[in-house]
Amino acid sequence: MIPIFRPEINKEKILKELGKIFDSGWIGLGPKTIEFEEKFARYVGAKHAIGISSCTAALHLSFHSTGIKEGDEVIVPSFTFASTIIPLLYQKAIPVFADILPDTLCIAPEDIKRKITNRTKAIVVVHLGGHSAPMDEIWDIAKSHNLLVIEDAAHACGSEYKGKKHGGLSDTKTTCFSFHAVKNLTTGDGAMITTNDTKLCEKLKKLRWLDINKSTWDRIATGSYPWEYRIDELGFKYHMNDIAAVIGLAQFKLLDKHNQRRQAITQKYNKGLGELNWLEIPVEREYTKSSNHMYIIKTEYRNELHEYLMSKEIQTTVHYEPAHHYKVFKDFPAQVPVTEKIWKKLLTLPLYPAMKDEEVEKVIKKIQEFGKSLTR
Repeated sequence: MIPIFRPEINKEKILKELGKIFDSGWIGLGPKTIEFEEKFARYVGAKHAIGISSCTAALHLSFHSTGIKEGDEVIVPSFTFASTIIPLLYQKAIPVFADILPDTLCIAPEDIKRKITNRTKAIVVVHLGGHSAPMDEIWDIAKSHNLLVIEDAAHACGSEYKGKKHGGLSDTKTTCFSFHAVKNLTTGDGAMITTNDTKLCEKLKKLRWLDINKSTWDRIATGSYPWEYRIDELGFKYHMNDIAAVIGLAQFKLLDKHNQRRQAITQKYNKGLGELNWLEIPVEREYTKSSNHMYIIKTEYRNELHEYLMSKEIQTTVHYEPAHHYKVFKDFPAQVPVTEKIWKKLLTLPLYPAMKDEEVEKVIKKIQEFGKSLTR
């Protein structure tokens, strides 16, 4: 079976480095997390990076730390994984679902404008599959209405917008990355928040560890073990640990190489599928360089093609059914006609760095074979 995703792990390097921290006796939030944060910040061009336990937690901390509270409206695409939206409910905020652009599947600026009210506090942007949303238009809207912009870059580790990597873009308050098992950079599970706001960074570092103002490592690093610290407000248990950071540091060395391989596979798909008149291949607008986290085609024959490919031992799936379809969001109505129409046509094909050329060719060949059966 050719899977949709398969993580490629830098096993020897990870095991070697894990051995070192196991020998040291320090595996919690400590020096390796700091090292990972510093390298990641430099990579994306941000002033600060904060290691977190998951991207869901990263988004929640972003919402909480920037003052999104009960009754605030936050504009967010329904076409995303539920974890983009669920943390808003933790804050008792109101998700306002915006529609998407039919080609890139990213949030539509014109619909953002239509959804703004005097209760709107922020815009959450999702870079679906690694393709950048049109950030200049979104920033202009945010500035004109004094709104926060928070980026969900779970798919976009290594993606660029107009030559700059997501995570360091100056007009975004925070950017949240996922290191889940199948992401472009994996630590098994984990995340990173990046920001250029120094005051906010310090707040996030406290909030991720119960709002304690001095981490255990900071207290140990002084040469003694002072026990005094402050807790000024309600915090969370959301910090990264050094086990995840060691994995992240090893995987980080492979990120650009893996993204290049994803790009090569995408180009093979584009060449092999681009002339088929019964499906649409993904687009890449001129302002972005995608991380190619996913390869999503559009076809009226989505379900039939899925069944056919499964019979040929090729996995496919759908990213995503719109979030507002789920009962948890029943109190938040959505007027998103493009989303409602287009999600029924979407199918995600296998794409991962270890995917062999012959596996890519098999997927292409079987899709072409399915297409020929439509004309009989």
